[in-house]
Amino acid sequence: MKKYLLIATVAASGLVAGCGAGKGPGYAYMPDMYYSVAYETYAPTSRLKDAGVNFNGLPVAGTVERNGDLNFVYPFKNDSLGYAMSATVKSPLDTMGVAVDLKEAERLYLINCGICHGAKLDGDGPLFKGGDGPYSAAPKNFMDPAVIALADGTMFHSISYGIRAMGSYASQLTPIQRWEVIAYIRSKQKGSAPATPDSTAAKTDSVAVAKN
Repeated sequence: MKKYLLIATVAASGLVAGCGAGKGPGYAYMPDMYYSVAYETYAPTSRLKDAGVNFNGLPVAGTVERNGDLNFVYPFKNDSLGYAMSATVKSPLDTMGVAVDLKEAERLYLINCGICHGAKLDGDGPLFKGGDGPYSAAPKNFMDPAVIALADGTMFHSISYGIRAMGSYASQLTPIQRWEVIAYIRSKQKGSAPATPDSTAAKTDSVAVAKN
């Protein structure tokens, strides 16, 4: 009888110890996964930087995505010289004769740009709303002659690195998508309505030309 009582006592003690006896749970095998930290999309990464984690959401400088779009590498840095030199960069879609699916480009614009610059490209998107929105600084009006005069490369530079109140969109849009958005903006500036080709066929043609 004493033997069974001793076994029961030891088992109960182990159970209490395993539960922590009010001191908290036991050890987690992989604490970095068990106690994961939630991060919101587009949230500041300062906490990661403070923890010594090298992450900013942007592609590694000078690298090209495997099987990436046109294998395009933008050569200039985010400084005053890079901004000035950006005017010399031509769209690879033009130089390679790649057909742009303007319907897809319009979709990308509305998702990433329209909230500030407006569906009509007039700089009056939902975040501004004539000055009544949450953003007090007026976004660029893409129909302004000064913006129309900007080189495609300068627009690509601004989208890639951000400019003034606008942040970088390099992590949201691939290089070819940025060029497609610029092509869409140009089509609207010229008064052209978005083309309506078969999206699948247009995209297939674009990829074929890019790979060749």
